Amino acid sequence: MIKKILILDKNHPFIIYKLKKKGFICDENYNDPTNQMNLSAYDGVILRSRLKIDKEFIEKAKNLKFIARIGSGTENIDKDHAIKKGITLISSPEGNKDAVAEHAIGMLLCMMNHMIHSHQQIITGKWSRETNRGIEIMGKTIGIIGYGNTGKAFAKKLSGFDAKILCYDILPKVGDFYAKQVNMCTIFKKSDVISLHVPYTKRTKGMINYDFIKRFYKPFYLINTSRGGCLITSHLEKALKNGKIYGACLDVLEYENFSFNNIFLNQKFHKSFLYLIHSNKVIFTPHIAGWTRESKFKMDKKIVEKIIFLNQKIHKT
Repeated sequence: MIKKILILDKNHPFIIYKLKKKGFICDENYNDPTNQMNLSAYDGVILRSRLKIDKEFIEKAKNLKFIARIGSGTENIDKDHAIKKGITLISSPEGNKDAVAEHAIGMLLCMMNHMIHSHQQIITGKWSRETNRGIEIMGKTIGIIGYGNTGKAFAKKLSGFDAKILCYDILPKVGDFYAKQVNMCTIFKKSDVISLHVPYTKRTKGMINYDFIKRFYKPFYLINTSRGGCLITSHLEKALKNGKIYGACLDVLEYENFSFNNIFLNQKFHKSFLYLIHSNKVIFTPHIAGWTRESKFKMDKKIVEKIIFLNQKIHKT
């Protein structure tokens, strides 16, 4: 049975309220390093990204039955060792999928219609209509790489734009009414827009590199709302300069660490990043695609539901 839970990041108060109401004991620790915690006292931990749950952590937490990561990514958890120890991994990608999808579409609309650039021109007294003539999503082919929770939500919300939507995923038969599943050769051949919705793994690390980009038959717009480490910044710079990529919408950056802290603190950047910052072909946001008021509650609610379900499952066995 699950009795005692350690909460390591501040979340929506709903989590503690609901878990306590269900009879769980919830302790909060938002500041101490793990070597100062009595981890063996807990049956489960809930966190976002403040700490890394490594082999040492797992070995000290001898009674862990679950690790719950609020959100979609679990790259700050040693998943292999957790599974080896029989620990259940819980995440809540269902909670922010719609927020990510809306954000990706918003960035794409801003990019294709020069909204940010033209706004910046107007506030400096420049009124330029022809140079800011936009491009419609209608009639374009959108290639979605990674067709899980956020990929599917993105496709569903795009369905009203009268675009052709294709998807690629390492899993078979995940295509649906909103997106036709195809192989990567078709993605390379047909796409006008690429949106990345993959987890950060050894397989996806640096997957958007120049060898990958040059396989596209025509220039395209790139959206990355997944993880910054999936894209090599210097290779994006090269593709923007030679026209292989028309523009990039980046909510995540290669320079982020696991905790997604302020990347401008105590860091020297590569010249490629400085190029992107000063380019009107790039739109940035600070890893907020899934960061809405609604998603904050929905992610936490989903975590609570999964913990309760797991406890019921353990109780029956």
